[in-house]
Amino acid sequence: MSDLELKLRTELIEACRAMNGLGINKGTAGNISVRHGDGFLISPTGIPYDKLVPEHVVQMNWDAEYEGDVRPSSEWRFHRDILRSRPDLNAVVHTHSTNATSVSILNKDIPAVHYAIAAAGGPTIRCAPYEIFGSQELADRILVALEGRRACLLAHHGVIAAHVSIGRALSLAVSVEELATHYLNCLPMGEPPVLTDVQIADVVEKFKTYGQQSEATERALKAG
Repeated sequence: MSDLELKLRTELIEACRAMNGLGINKGTAGNISVRHGDGFLISPTGIPYDKLVPEHVVQMNWDAEYEGDVRPSSEWRFHRDILRSRPDLNAVVHTHSTNATSVSILNKDIPAVHYAIAAAGGPTIRCAPYEIFGSQELADRILVALEGRRACLLAHHGVIAAHVSIGRALSLAVSVEELATHYLNCLPMGEPPVLTDVQIADVVEKFKTYGQQSEATERALKAG
């Protein structure tokens, strides 16, 4: 196992534990993947996060083949299909966060109630129609919901957030939960006013440089 692969496996495990620590997942309901080599690494099915070790993380290729006795997450199909079809995305985080899942039960998209929705790539976070978990039908629905987006809801199921790294995908999953909370808090008073597509497009553009330090500062931070 290369140093890079060990680093990715360790980061994936830490993110699995962080999902629960952040309150956006419970038990082993969620799963995480990251692009690596000729395929991807994915969290295993059914192993408690606090018992995970790097060897439990499963390497799969694009044909869904893997070696060893540890079985991958039952949701490997949508992880594979997202990463295979979206070269702009390197990691996928799937959670069952409470408020976002509640919006998915209503079969609603999250509208632009806050400018932070631009982090998902557009003026809405779409809700993919229900299909049974682990199915190819679900994976197909997700790809449509993710067109031009980095996050979506899964009806009566949960959330997907994807980004260039595990850390950024996890942060996006937290943002989706916050947006869902804002939306649900407004709904008792009726459908809330939303920002326009043009306003969100402006934020999408502004986010391209948001929070970035100079190259020298970034190097210093990485150095420790």
